[in-house]
Amino acid sequence: MTDPAAGPPDDGEFVRLLTDAQLSLRAYLRVLMPGHPAAADVLQQANAKLWERRADFQAGTDFKAWAMTLLKYEVLTARKREARERLRFSDDLEATVADELATFEPRVDDRAEALQACLSALPAEKRDLLVARYGADETLAEYAGRVKRSVGGLRVTLHRLRAALAECVERRLAGVTGGGR
Repeated sequence: MTDPAAGPPDDGEFVRLLTDAQLSLRAYLRVLMPGHPAAADVLQQANAKLWERRADFQAGTDFKAWAMTLLKYEVLTARKREARERLRFSDDLEATVADELATFEPRVDDRAEALQACLSALPAEKRDLLVARYGADETLAEYAGRVKRSVGGLRVTLHRLRAALAECVERRLAGVTGGGR
């Protein structure tokens, strides 16, 4: 061991010590905050604090012990901050809400199937407009010139088509959720 009176290590040496200590710091953090969703944030905060306070570390002393002490204080700070939060839901409530939303929201596949059915029910001219606008490399102005309609008129038609498709999809999904297709 070198003389503790030697002062702080240079930045390169400090980075090496900090990098070498990461595995131990993560393990220590798992003991202090097992399974906590904010643990990674706390470690990041502790690493930033270690860097800020690098001049306080004396070369030749136990870096991991020093870093773990600082990490412990970051955990305490995080716990205090969490306790002060005004609105916190219990894990049980969060699980209940997640379960309810999973049964309430239609699946993406159902939405895609409903959209496909609604598109199939459109007249060919309106489907062509949608394909030209959203599926082809053709601009709306080019399409308007080809079909001899105004760009403004096509924009209005597109707006109405999008609204009609959204309504059709919602109706179909309501039918799916209500027990039949």
